[in-house]
Order: sequence, then C-alpha cells, then structure tokens
Amino acid sequence: MKKHSEEKSGVETAIRTLGPCKLDSNLPYRTWADDVNFRIFVDDELSEEGEGRAAHVFEAAGPRRKLYFEPSRAKCAIVTCGGLCPGINDVIQAIVMEAFHAYNVPSVLGIPYGLEGFIPKYKHKLVELSPALVADIHRFGGTMLGSSRGPQPADEIVDTLERCNVNALFIVGGDGTMRAALSVSEEVNRRGLRIAVIGIPKTIDNDINFIPQSFGFETAVYKATEAIECAHTEACGTPNGIGLVKLMGRESGFIAARATLALKEVNFVLIPEAAFTLEGEGGLLPALEARLLARKHAVIVAAEGAGQHLLARASDTDASGNPILGDIATLLRKKIKEYLDARNIPHSLKYIDPSYIIRSVPAVANDKVYCGFLGQYAVHAAMAGRTDMVVAKLQGRYVHLPLELVTRKRRTLNVYSELWRAVLESTGQGTLKGMLP
Repeated sequence: MKKHSEEKSGVETAIRTLGPCKLDSNLPYRTWADDVNFRIFVDDELSEEGEGRAAHVFEAAGPRRKLYFEPSRAKCAIVTCGGLCPGINDVIQAIVMEAFHAYNVPSVLGIPYGLEGFIPKYKHKLVELSPALVADIHRFGGTMLGSSRGPQPADEIVDTLERCNVNALFIVGGDGTMRAALSVSEEVNRRGLRIAVIGIPKTIDNDINFIPQSFGFETAVYKATEAIECAHTEACGTPNGIGLVKLMGRESGFIAARATLALKEVNFVLIPEAAFTLEGEGGLLPALEARLLARKHAVIVAAEGAGQHLLARASDTDASGNPILGDIATLLRKKIKEYLDARNIPHSLKYIDPSYIIRSVPAVANDKVYCGFLGQYAVHAAMAGRTDMVVAKLQGRYVHLPLELVTRKRRTLNVYSELWRAVLESTGQGTLKGMLP
C-alpha cells in the first residue's frame, strides 16, 4: 500500500491508500481536496511533545477527482461499537445518504451489535441499510444498529467482510474500537485484500488522542449543565444545602470542566487529572465547610474517574478492558457527612448522576452538523481508497488522521492549559491542594 502525503511533520501523519486512483469521479463539484494539505499548529493540549506548539501537516478531507473504487460496484458496511453517545445515528444517516445519493453505491450493510455482528456464533442478522430506513433516525438517541463492548478476533471479522464482498468498512467507536479497527486493517493488509477501513471517532469523554472535540461532546456538556442547574436549585432550597453531580469521564475531565465553565454555579469541580485531598490544609472538606458558613450552599461536580487515588483499586476490568472504577460519589457523600456531623453542622446533600441520560439523548444541532460532515468525509475517503485512518476536525479543518496516531494513548485534560486555569478562576478552588500542578 502507498502512503499519501506531501510534507513531513513532527509526527507521522501520512495516510495509507489501497492503490492508485484511476476512475473519474462523477461528483459535480468545482472544488476538490486533491493534493491539499493543511499545516496546523497544534496546541499544547494535543502536542505529542506535551508542551508548546508543534506544527503538523495533515491531508485534507473531501472529494477527490479520481476514485479507487467503482461506486456502482462498491459495497459498504457500518458498525457502531462501545458505549452510547449522542450523534451516532446522525453519522450512520450521513454515511448512508452520501453513499447512495452522491456515489450511487448499491449496498450499505449495517452490522448489528458492534463487533459481535461479524462473528457467526452470535447469529446476529445483518441489516441492509437504505435512505428510507435511515430517514428519521437522527431524531433519536442511541444507535439503530445496536452496540456491544469488548474485542472480537480480527481474522473472523475479516472473514465476514470477505464473505459479504465488502469494499469499505466504516467503524464508529472510541479509542478501544479504533485499536480494533487498526487490527482489522492489519489483517486485511496481511491477506492482500483491498478493503478500506475508515474510523469515525466516538467518545462522550472527549478522550481520543489528537482530536480536540469528538462528536456528541457538545450535547453531553449541554445536558450536564441541566443536571448542575438542578443541583444548584436543590442546594439553595435548604440551609447548608449541597448539590453533588457525578458526570462521565473515566480518565479525562473535559465534560466536568466545560459544564462548569458554562455555569457560574459550581464551587468545586473534581477531575481525574488533579489529585485532590479531603482533609487538612488545602483539603476539600475544610473548603466546603468554609463555603457553607459563608454562603449556606455549595455545588460539587465530580468526574467519575476523579479521586481514584483515595479509593481501593479493583483488579477487575470491564468488557472493554478498562479498570473498574471506585465510586467517587459514594466516598464523597460518606466523608462529607462524617466531617460535617463531627462539627455539628446540619446539612442536606442531594446527589444527581445523569450519566446514562446524557449519553442516550439525541444530538443538539451543532453536533448533528458535525456528524453530517464526518459521515460525508468518511465516504469520500473510502471511495478514494484511503484506509487505516479516521476523519477528524482540527481547528476548523476536516482532515485525515492515521489510526496509529489516535490509538497511541487517551487524551486527558492538560492541567497547565487555559481551560483548567479558567475552571479554577470560575470556581475559586485554586487554593485547594492538588488543583495546581
């Protein structure tokens, strides 16, 4: 396979191709993405060097004048994996509509229940997708194809792709799914097959490497603010009221941080990247006591992965291989009660966990637009023979990123960043131990 890139950059950004594109595209456009590269300076949050700004060259997403696949003979497949996230149905819809209406692809298969759908022993029935079938799915949350967690053998997945004569696989999922996509692509390459593997990164935690914002994240933040507003209302309704909201974020505190900035009602936000303490000088509990004495109410937002250093570590993992987290909310509720009761401070704590509501709702308008672009650009990439890649948006530009780049590690919130500084200023919690690096 060839790699398509015009310049070198700080990290490997060249995109693999299945071979030379020899077929004329019938798309009626005047602007094309052929030989277009964007030189983008990546902020320190994304830089592989971890500090400063680094320039990288990325291949532009978009339609090409020449195609690798003959569209009228091509066959595509879509699979959605991992946890739910707002916008998955919008991505499915965009891929199907683009494949049928722009390229006249005769068949798009839907793989049911994630990677399980490829494996014969599960006996899941493949779905023939059509514009009529996906016409209204953007109105609903979740995924019309269903999903599952956990790995499946790459050789069996490729066996199914071969049996079904699939030319292009669109795989929607998080960092674990993108690693699975890379394994599938490597198996395809080992067999000498010509199957394009295109990833559409999906993570409600916004933790995929090198991608500043994944689809569904804006919706998640919007819904999280609704929960925070409810917690604030509850806290204000009683003397020494405390509202505690737990948000999604196993290793990355982006939802908690952004939702906090969207409102000025959060007094303490706890994220996995900042190892806070509970008692003593700079501890959360003395700071909470001072807040209640001064204002009679407080709101605490905690990402689910926050405070794991204070909890007993479990050796078990979930189906995706992630360590089972300790429950930070249970710990906080227990410690807050013990601390305030010992000081004879009456209080009322209301706890809200909107996690499964947030990830299951339909996408808001901006996320729907984003999903539409991702689906369209994914189809353009596949028809032009690109593979081993994902479609991403960097600083307003839609580009192609190698799968290897986005699977290196999970992205976390940089505590040296302007985002975290703004959070500390908004909450006033900068004096807490562990908040500042």
